[in-house]
Amino acid sequence: MSINVGSSKHITTKVLYNMKQKGEKISMLTAYDFLTARFLDEAGIEVILVGDSLGNVIQGNETTLPVTLDQMIYHTKIVKKAVRDAIVVADMTFMSYQVGVKEAISNCGRVMKETGCDAVKMEGGDYIAETVRRVVEIGIPVMGHLGLTPQSINKFGSYKTRGTEKEEADKIYSDSRILESSGIFALVLEKIPASLGKKISKALKIPTIGIGAGPDCDGQVLVTHDMLGMIEEFKPRFVRRYANTAEGMRDAFRRFKKDVKDKNFPTKDESY
Repeated sequence: MSINVGSSKHITTKVLYNMKQKGEKISMLTAYDFLTARFLDEAGIEVILVGDSLGNVIQGNETTLPVTLDQMIYHTKIVKKAVRDAIVVADMTFMSYQVGVKEAISNCGRVMKETGCDAVKMEGGDYIAETVRRVVEIGIPVMGHLGLTPQSINKFGSYKTRGTEKEEADKIYSDSRILESSGIFALVLEKIPASLGKKISKALKIPTIGIGAGPDCDGQVLVTHDMLGMIEEFKPRFVRRYANTAEGMRDAFRRFKKDVKDKNFPTKDESY
């Protein structure tokens, strides 16, 4: 099944499922603002994630933990306004779903109602399985996230690759099966060995979306600011840079300043 850029067909969880069955790879990128979301949608990106990575690339925080639910709702609402075709997924922020099922349902419902997004994403394995099951039961699609889970960075103590040891790899695999049984429609696999990404992708009926998890996942995701070369100090192996936007922006700013200083801007044609 091919997804035509510019088509009026909205991507749904069922479309993503069918893409996996037919072997068509899924593209997913992040957005936190209206214009970026519009450009992603016009390019035919199937999944737009309003990630809590906004804590890093928008707010300048060291981790994603400070991002609040209100902030996520604000950014997701803006993104959703721009999108016609892609499925928009909102990250559930740290401590917005871990405390208990009742609070998770309330917060997930609030995100869906106030933003109009299509789904939410939660990090974690078997310990959130019951929460996922209940949230899905009331009609809210959930995307899972295993491997390196940034909200657990203080537990991990580093951003190193997860699942390199057999015990942890077995746990990630087991959690993937449990989450699928709980009703997730897709699963993000972050920074795990390619062999484990392949094993999980083959075992699950739902699509897997890899970020540093090898080429055999059913789709791939990157943080848009990383792939555009806007974050220069962050250079993990899994990020392919498709532009050097940071230098392009600096150059434009320098030329603007020079034109102002040299009295070359504005010209008569640029004045009223």
